[in-house]
Formats: sequence, C-alpha cells, structure tokens
Amino acid sequence: MAVFTEVSESQANDLMQSLNLGTLTALRGIEGGIENTNYFATTDQGEYVLTLFERLTHEQLPFYLFLMKHLASRGIPVPDPAANRDGDVLHTVAGKPAAVVNKLLGKSQLQPQAVHAAAVGAMLARMHLAGADYHRSQPNLRSLPWWNETVPVVLPYLEDAQARLLRSELAFQNHMAESAAYAALPRGPVHADLFRDNVMFDGETLTGFFDFYFAGVDTWLFDLAVCLNDWCIDLPTGAHDGARAQAMVQAYNAVRPLTAAERELLPALLRAGALRFWISRLWDYHLPREASMLKPHDPTHFERVLQSRVAHPVLSSALL
Repeated sequence: MAVFTEVSESQANDLMQSLNLGTLTALRGIEGGIENTNYFATTDQGEYVLTLFERLTHEQLPFYLFLMKHLASRGIPVPDPAANRDGDVLHTVAGKPAAVVNKLLGKSQLQPQAVHAAAVGAMLARMHLAGADYHRSQPNLRSLPWWNETVPVVLPYLEDAQARLLRSELAFQNHMAESAAYAALPRGPVHADLFRDNVMFDGETLTGFFDFYFAGVDTWLFDLAVCLNDWCIDLPTGAHDGARAQAMVQAYNAVRPLTAAERELLPALLRAGALRFWISRLWDYHLPREASMLKPHDPTHFERVLQSRVAHPVLSSALL
C-alpha cells in the first residue's frame, strides 16, 4: 500500500464519475504495505479505496476481483469492486490496472485478544466454505514454486546461520508437499495474507476482511496457519500464544471441522506460513522497489517465528 504510481485528483475524479460514485472531494495516499499503490478516495457519495496494481497483470486480476464479488454475494464482509456502465470491475489509471472498492467500516485491531482471534477463525471458515464453489482458479502465486525460485536470490544477503535455516526449511517443505497427507488437505480459494492490518473490527465485532491481492487456490490449512502466525503470537519474540490460538482454531473448527490430514499437518503448515513471509520480506528488504512512503517490513520477525515453530511444534490436539 505504498505509493508507487502518482495519481492526480483529475484522474481519480474521472474514474469515480465513470463508476457513478460521485464527484471526488479528497484523495490521500495510503502508507504501509509494499505491493500496490493505494489511495483513499472520498466523493460526495461516500468513501472508497482506489488501488493501482504494480505487479499483478490484467490477466491475473479478474480472479481476485470476482472472488471478492463472489464472497460479498455470500454475505462475507469484504470489499465489493465497483463496475462501470459495461459491467467491468477492472479499470486502467495512469497506465496501470486499477480497481475501486468500498471502504470498510471499523479499524484494525493491532493488539488482539482471544475474542478477536475467535472472530477471525469463525469468519475465515465461513469464507472458505463460501468460496468453495467459486469457478475461477488461480494458484497461490507466493507458494512453494515461488519459494524455490526466490530463495537462491536472497541467500547471498544472509549470514551463514540464516542461510542454513532457510535451506533446511525449504527442503522440509518440499518433502512435506510430496506426502500423501498433504495431498489429502482440502483446498480452495484462500486469502493468504490475513494479518491484523487486513481485518476490520468495530469493538469486538468483525466488520471486514480486505486486501485479497495475494489470494489464490491453496490449502485452507495454509490460510489458517498464516492467521495463527500473526494473530496468535507475541510480536516481539514470535512466541506462540496458546489462549488466542486455541480460541481461533476452536472457532474455525466449529464452522468447518478440520480433517484428520489437517490435524496431522498443522505444525508443518505453521512452519510453511512463517517461511513464506520470511522469504518475501527478505526479498522486499534486500531488493526493494522505489516508492513514495515505502517502508519494507523487518524480515527478522518471521525468522524468529519460524525458529519458534521449528523448536516448539504446536499440535492440533493442544488447541482442540
């Protein structure tokens, strides 16, 4: 959500009017994030988010945008992309593919308690079930094939101990992905990036999931593991928080019961979730792109989370 591409008020106003969303009254770049250009766009009809996609292509984007529409139609609180007179939800601004969605109510809960973790777990399970019959398919573009491609690129920047951990964990994940238990994991569209800052709350009430632009078809357990690795840890140390994790997993399981394969592979997928974000943060940190307001995330955070997940495996039996 850094600003890579500058958008003028005139450009934004033309788009908002073409979408029948009113006349622009304010445009403000959004700080944080590292993938796309985002603006808050206010009109005389409401508040919206304008996104310009810096890496995703016109061919890839329909999967994400129509997934949000599909989920919104099933009652999942997600942004609903605005269509023009021809019914198109994918637009072009400043030469970049773009979308406009409604701004969700509420605010991010950056210091979650068990009640917030439970709300995320239950809604995540509802989202997985709601997306099960979504007809478009696209792989998670930041899954194992991308890890295998990217690790050799970042290894030269690491100290010896870090490189050993990264190589060892990548080998473990490649081996795990070939197992029968992994093949048995239920799959479907996943958010794949549902961190604390991608969920809105009004008090203890969950009001929305957003930023679906890392979504793809993957194991539902991977999606749950990504959530557990952010919502249910101590941020300074990366250590597991049992109370919050139990609240999230039990709430998820009450909506969509975990299968035997999912219960078996939860520790491995927690490691996979930590590895995925350690690799991507190493990549963004050591090979950054220029952008206004760009603040790369600290990669050592997920190095600590991975070390914790390897040293102290969390079994599903301890959470259910």
